Amino acid sequence: MLRTLLATAAAVGLATSATADEALLAKSWDKIVAQAQAEGQVNWFVWYFQPQYREIAQAFTEQYGIEVRIPEGTHQGNVDKMLAERGRETGDIDVLAMGADRIDTFDHEAVLLGPLRALMPGGEKMIDDVGGYEGHDYAWAYWGNQTGIAFDPNQITADELPQTLEEVQAFWEAQPGRFGFNYENGGSGPSFIHSVARTMTDVDFASGEVTDAKLEALAPVWDWFLKAGDGFVITASNADSLTRISSGEFALVAAWEDHLFNLQNQGEVDERIQFYIPEWGMAGGGNTNVIPKNAPNPAAAIVFLHWVASAETQTTFNTVFGAAPMHPDADDSNALVPAAQRAFSTNWPPNPFGAEVTKAFIENVALER
Repeated sequence: MLRTLLATAAAVGLATSATADEALLAKSWDKIVAQAQAEGQVNWFVWYFQPQYREIAQAFTEQYGIEVRIPEGTHQGNVDKMLAERGRETGDIDVLAMGADRIDTFDHEAVLLGPLRALMPGGEKMIDDVGGYEGHDYAWAYWGNQTGIAFDPNQITADELPQTLEEVQAFWEAQPGRFGFNYENGGSGPSFIHSVARTMTDVDFASGEVTDAKLEALAPVWDWFLKAGDGFVITASNADSLTRISSGEFALVAAWEDHLFNLQNQGEVDERIQFYIPEWGMAGGGNTNVIPKNAPNPAAAIVFLHWVASAETQTTFNTVFGAAPMHPDADDSNALVPAAQRAFSTNWPPNPFGAEVTKAFIENVALER
């Protein structure tokens, strides 16, 4: 009897939530803003740069009179919290920041508020497709990141930078031990590994499917790395690579554009270090914002999500963080690479295949050197 009552209550709750969603999404933008201001606050669960975001969000509060609360938390912890709370009538999260790839790990229509594009001013220019992951009109890009190669201009000039894998091999032979990349504790090194494998083979990197044939076809890639001998150095992490190039140990390292930008702003990496996206291509992606169906302040969540994705705020993020803007009208003049180089950005291979490629590198290269 108790199970029946609980199931009935849950069904009623879901029906009520669906009705409330439909009513909110049917409102005009002006009425959504008015409801948002009546709600008075929005809880943004984002896992990094919380102190800086709190400062930037003051502009949203000044514009709309809505307080922004940003609690501490981790990426996985925040996502787990949203999923754990989905059975509650009202959760704690208004807006959840997450990697763009997370949209495929749960039923977005059942868990998230949307679709949203049609009701937001300028929604036709907002981006919901990041790094090969479709946001389905529920997840909206607010942060762009890009992997590439950081270089020390004191050791290698811009016209000497490797733009093909043949040129990478030549650099390794001419200057062994001057190129570093990681395979754990950060994605820049795995991006380099994936890009080499994608460029050297005909393996389908657009599919996350794992087959014996796909993995066996990567054998020439592992041979190429092994033949390099001491040409490259495996580092401990993204940060380790950048710290060591800053000290002069390396001339080239795999890196993240926004990570380098922020370490330079903090004085942890020398400002002389520069960054480029090689012509053979390396992965870019980003982070998105979503709104749980049971957000406590759903109208404020919509207005805040729209504000974060706007050209003005995206310009601010580029200026403060070096993030690649996720709006076509934003100013990206503070980026570490010119806009033309972004043509060399590629999508990440979906998991589980992407993870298997990195695992295969560890087994066939890192443990065999």
